[in-house]
Amino acid sequence: MVKPIIHFKNFSFQYDSQAEKTLKDINLDIFPGEKVLLAGASGSGKSTLGRCLNGLIPEAFPGKMTGTCLINGHQAKDSSIFELSFDVGTVLQDPDSQFVGLTVVEDLAFSLENDCQPQAKMQAATREWAQKLQLTEFLQHSPQEISGGQKQRVAMGGVLIDESKILLFDEPLANLDPAAGQATMQLLNHLAAQQDLTVIIIEHRIEEVLSAGIDRLVLLKDGQVAANDRPEKLLVTGSLAELGLREPLYLSALRRAGVNLAECSSLLDVQQINAAALPQALQQWDTELELSSAAKPKIPLLEVEQLDFGYQPDRPIIKNLSFTLYQGEMVSLVGKNGTGKSTLSNLIAGFLTPTAGNIKFTGKNLLKLSVKQRAEKIGYILQDPNQMISQTKIFDEVASGLRLRNVAEATIKEKVIEILRICGLYEMRNWPIAALSFGQKKRVTIASILVLAPQMLILDEPTAGQDLYHYTEIMNFLEKLQRQQHLTIVLITHDMHLMLEYTQRTLVLSNGSLLADAIPAAVLTNDQIIQQASLARTSLFDLAERFKLPSATDFVSKFIQAERQERIDD
Repeated sequence: MVKPIIHFKNFSFQYDSQAEKTLKDINLDIFPGEKVLLAGASGSGKSTLGRCLNGLIPEAFPGKMTGTCLINGHQAKDSSIFELSFDVGTVLQDPDSQFVGLTVVEDLAFSLENDCQPQAKMQAATREWAQKLQLTEFLQHSPQEISGGQKQRVAMGGVLIDESKILLFDEPLANLDPAAGQATMQLLNHLAAQQDLTVIIIEHRIEEVLSAGIDRLVLLKDGQVAANDRPEKLLVTGSLAELGLREPLYLSALRRAGVNLAECSSLLDVQQINAAALPQALQQWDTELELSSAAKPKIPLLEVEQLDFGYQPDRPIIKNLSFTLYQGEMVSLVGKNGTGKSTLSNLIAGFLTPTAGNIKFTGKNLLKLSVKQRAEKIGYILQDPNQMISQTKIFDEVASGLRLRNVAEATIKEKVIEILRICGLYEMRNWPIAALSFGQKKRVTIASILVLAPQMLILDEPTAGQDLYHYTEIMNFLEKLQRQQHLTIVLITHDMHLMLEYTQRTLVLSNGSLLADAIPAAVLTNDQIIQQASLARTSLFDLAERFKLPSATDFVSKFIQAERQERIDD
């Protein structure tokens, strides 16, 4: 009988800094060669369980362990991070945070060098893994110079070169464009089979991970194992939605069409899924639902005209870029890692100066305004709220922009209280920011921008790493603001569902130029745009094409329309 390579029995853990246990009576076995997806809402205990596996608990995060946690036969509580690193290789959400070498080849070789391996062995191993991970041509590059997907592969190589048999991924897709995410999952699937790896993936983008052929889905809730079974079984029962997680979109579409998933075969593959009544049900749903025509905004707000920029004169990042944003619309800005999305945002916000072209705001030259002056018109909200927060209390953080502008304290109090009410933060106005969740901190940063009464917001990856509940909370909040304040909102995102469900228009950047300006459904049903911009075709499109619906683009639009209407009704 095969023994588990990871064994939890009646295992609990409580951080020294917390009053209650984070993990409670965990009983879980993972066997050699398994690929396991570990999912759950924020705060469910996923990251804590991962820290128990790689030794960060209790060494870096002290606390009380009870019960049994065995990693490849070793007691976790008696093993150091160094000792467990031979069994468990960890790839973090942000690969930049685990690079130690000045070049890719140095980073790949680091663990072998740390183990005092001979030069000949290090050179042979780095060549072998560079070839397996398609990194040979980048060996002399700095890790910071390469794309997000390539960084992910370097991080994988850095742990796999040590021949660890367990690979732990913490949110591997959060910062990757859709195509890079798909490539990472395909490569991981290939390596797992080739190297006989045991793979544990912690991730919110469940549909993309399931496509890689996951053996088991383990769902956590409130520090306990809420479900542990084959993915297809849990998808039929609706366990994902019950725990605040998003199921694959094509399955949601089938449920809307009245299809009983328990009667479907090949549930995990949109190209193979079938049931006796499935084609007729989809056809009927598609025929009965009519698309409504939304009124398009007409008043120009931001006009970008023939914009050029490069950090080096001979290497342009933004090239002859022109587009117009209108008052009151929500727009997604998408494209592969490194294509210029954040650079464009920095040019608009004033952190960078274009080498050519112009930017107008309400018809006036924006380039003549300082960063401070632009911030009164255009709010730029970073992906990580911790990078924007400078005060310890919520009220003071929201008031800081007004105080910098020497606004009278009585006026500040009035404006801040009004914005805190709008943002649902008034009851917490005197709380320390350190006590807030990630999503609440996000709202504080938005409130600190809104108090300046801007006409436009730019948000960089507003929902990255968020579970469905917090994702929906943030986006519903932004939609409400858009309607109430008549704001123009730009979302920089790699999340194709966010782009589909919440934005009415998509700007696609490719190598610093505008590749497309269209409705989201049209973008994600165009294979040429998808390939050039490193996007991913939505499974809704694959479903519509497979069952020969009249228009795949219309089918996608109808599904999104139905979801929006349901959200508004709720």
